[in-house]
Amino acid sequence: MEAHEFSGERQELRVTFDEDAELYERARPRYPPSLVAELGRVIGAAPGVRVLEIAPGTGQLTVDLAGSGCAVTAVEMGPSMAAVARRRLAGFPEVEVVTAVFEEWELPPEPFDAVVCATAFHWIDPALRVTKPARALRPGGLLAVVTTHHVAGGTEDFFADVQECYERWDPATPPGLRPSPESAVATDTAEFAGSPYFTDVTVHGHAQEITYRTRAYLDVLLTYSNHRALPEPARAGLLADIRRLIDSRYDGVVTKRYWHELITAVRVGETGG
Repeated sequence: MEAHEFSGERQELRVTFDEDAELYERARPRYPPSLVAELGRVIGAAPGVRVLEIAPGTGQLTVDLAGSGCAVTAVEMGPSMAAVARRRLAGFPEVEVVTAVFEEWELPPEPFDAVVCATAFHWIDPALRVTKPARALRPGGLLAVVTTHHVAGGTEDFFADVQECYERWDPATPPGLRPSPESAVATDTAEFAGSPYFTDVTVHGHAQEITYRTRAYLDVLLTYSNHRALPEPARAGLLADIRRLIDSRYDGVVTKRYWHELITAVRVGETGG
């Protein structure tokens, strides 16, 4: 195992996802088909291709990787999330879901062709999140990181109105906060581009808009760590206010826009570096 330091607050937040794995599986949006197709293309997804997936959650992306025939080792720290992922992936004998903290998990001796992490890379200890995937990859192997941003679009008036609810119940909410346009949310790729272990860093964006009825939208909110971390009275008050807002002003339906980036980098040199 590797020694690592990570802030206690972040450790506490990242375990909140395991509190209701079934809700996470039901409510979290899947990735756009265009992104899934591009990921399969760049990693050369096919039978025999070995993929390490970091923090797969309940297996939203893992199912797509498995469907292409890849041999996937998925390392998930949450036991409840891992259990749901195993259930979803039971029909794929080439997939193994390991319950472990990635930072502490011992890498197997045979390197992988690709390392994938979707909407979880920011939760990995910064001291290890580039170097350990590099050690896991063969030379020429690919690191693929998916980021997800909530951006301007969809029912724009709702996302302006709802800030009053957040400012009322969450004192940490910046006044007048609004979703940013896609052009303003690009992920900083300096840690990939500046790493001696990777080259050919690329970024491709994929947008999607999802329309939610009130209950489904509230379910999505309950999969976010910052909402789950609110004290129960504040969380209940916030969700009640948002419910009233959607039902009274938006006829029980809102549309949310997501911007997903697929960041890839090619492993250079020798594994074990």
